[in-house]
Amino acid sequence: MGENIFTGIAESLRAFLYGAGVPPLASELIVLIVKLLAVIIFVSLNVMWMVYMERKIAAYIQCRIGPNRVGPKGLLQLVADGVKLLAKEIIIPRRVDKVVYLAAPILVFVPPMLAFAVIPWGDGMAPIDLNIGVFYILAVGSLSTIIFWMGGWSSNNKYSLVGGMRVVAQMVSYELPLVLSLLGVIMLTGTLSITEIVNAQRGTWFIFAQPLAFLIYFIAGVSEVNRVPFDLVEGESEIIAGPYTEYSGMAYAMFMLAEYSSMMVISCMCTIMFLGGWLAPFGWTFLPSWFWFFIKVYLMIFIFMWIRWTYPRIRVDQLMGFGWKVLVPLSLANIFVTGVGMYIYRAIGW
Repeated sequence: MGENIFTGIAESLRAFLYGAGVPPLASELIVLIVKLLAVIIFVSLNVMWMVYMERKIAAYIQCRIGPNRVGPKGLLQLVADGVKLLAKEIIIPRRVDKVVYLAAPILVFVPPMLAFAVIPWGDGMAPIDLNIGVFYILAVGSLSTIIFWMGGWSSNNKYSLVGGMRVVAQMVSYELPLVLSLLGVIMLTGTLSITEIVNAQRGTWFIFAQPLAFLIYFIAGVSEVNRVPFDLVEGESEIIAGPYTEYSGMAYAMFMLAEYSSMMVISCMCTIMFLGGWLAPFGWTFLPSWFWFFIKVYLMIFIFMWIRWTYPRIRVDQLMGFGWKVLVPLSLANIFVTGVGMYIYRAIGW
């Protein structure tokens, strides 16, 4: 039911272009561009929904109501907020590096959007199916560190500079355990292809084979997207708003929306690497693969939001100590145990 609706649309477009006499190379390029545009539009709509979702979840946890005035159930509150932000003046302080200052809130969307280009939204639904998909996502994801530093450094403000330095230290520190946590899965599958990693979980999801790696990845992912309790990027009690201090209006909103895009990337990778991707649980294949993929992704997003409105922010020394003294040794231990387990498994011929 609806399994091939999206792949069918792509095939229909490809057949139409071939029938119209468009050369094969040009046809494939047009289909690829349409796929990428569809992903960008779809992700942008999802980010808007996630803002509304978080406000409602926060209200529920805090025994409040949340948006409920503008539109049915407050759904048009996002439109009202968007119009307000677009109408606000972007105030540019004197002596900033204008090019870098204005480029940062635009470029901050580039890494997550590049990552979405290779994420499979269902069985056979990857816009670009790379055989090194995991490596590609980790590579483009690391670019965000430079962009946050651009925003802090170009603002010509000491609070912004300190905030930029802290975000670089935090993201670099937690990228290491995040990457190491994925090595156990890669060792078990012997591939960097996202599609092959998902197919390898048809028997058992890797959350059961690699529970410690899943926990490390999730914690490091929370830190990578600067969410509570690791939101040291804009610790209001210490450094005002971090690298965002001198940004206003839509420029500030772009940084905030990029956080939700990155959270969706982390949730998608968590689903792919540990939760079976688009594979249905309990053999419930009567629902399409993309349905199960989004159920798992939004379950992870809900947990992100649940944690944000439950735990307080930790100190920066606790943050760095936890990353280097706890997560990195645990991730290395997980790699060692996985290697030993694979050796024993093969030695006894299982």
